[in-house]
Amino acid sequence: MGVENLQSIITEQQNRKTLQIDRQSTEEILSIINEEDQTVPHHIKKEIGSISAVVDQVVAAFENGGRLFYIGAGTSGRIGILDASECPPTYGTPPEMVQAIIAGGEEAIFRAVEGAEDNEQLGADDIEKYKITKKDVVIGITASGRAPYVLGALKKAKAIGATTVSFTCAKKTILNEVADYKINIEVGPEVITGSTRMKAGTTQKLVLNMITTSSMIKIGKVYQNLMVDVQPLNKKLVDRAKRIIQNVTGCTMEEASKLFEQSNGNPKLAIIMYSCDVDVQTAINLLNSSHGFVYKAIKAYNNNIN
Repeated sequence: MGVENLQSIITEQQNRKTLQIDRQSTEEILSIINEEDQTVPHHIKKEIGSISAVVDQVVAAFENGGRLFYIGAGTSGRIGILDASECPPTYGTPPEMVQAIIAGGEEAIFRAVEGAEDNEQLGADDIEKYKITKKDVVIGITASGRAPYVLGALKKAKAIGATTVSFTCAKKTILNEVADYKINIEVGPEVITGSTRMKAGTTQKLVLNMITTSSMIKIGKVYQNLMVDVQPLNKKLVDRAKRIIQNVTGCTMEEASKLFEQSNGNPKLAIIMYSCDVDVQTAINLLNSSHGFVYKAIKAYNNNIN
């Protein structure tokens, strides 16, 4: 990519509002950064329709045994890894359900791997390495929309038949040309020219949170607004699981602890057991027949006994 092409990308242009930032006081610098950051949610709001279409594809993939993959380089890859890694402990998903691939592999999580971002073939190879299929959704993340690694990955994923998504912080990008769905959120030049870990990175973090959170809600991982599929892997999460049971049912903490044990640490089953006054096996059957939705399981039980 030549200098002229680079300068034409909005994420690489100079921000006219911050030309004097190198001579401002600490508080003035922080205020400028804060003001620029506040523009991000406004730009995201304008693309809710595009994000919604992607969420529906992700949900359909999950329901059909498919997976969600993020693929990116540098900051984009690291943000994908962050979001994917939080799904198992938060929603009890298997690690393979939401995955992230970064150019250069694990080493690139902590240190840039020279040339990895510029290698289109490497992106294609990683799609094969992770055995991506037509059941999967692959979201290519790149601020500029031009990272060769991500482009190569999306081309290969599309050829396989996977659902492909171009997620960029620019409107007109080459990545859009190979994607089935597009999320293009143009947040303008960065506070520090070309530092896309800032507004572009914030945009990516917020949107990936929206995609996985919405998808998990739509496959029954949330009851009311509680993460009822939380994996109680430490003391804090055990306490959270018990408080979820208590909050939903109105039982005492002692009762919640007993239900927690009887349900083998599964808040969903504990809630159904208490709400429907049934044993754990009946709760399992109700939950399975309701495809994992707690409210549907309770409703079905109440309809049957009335």
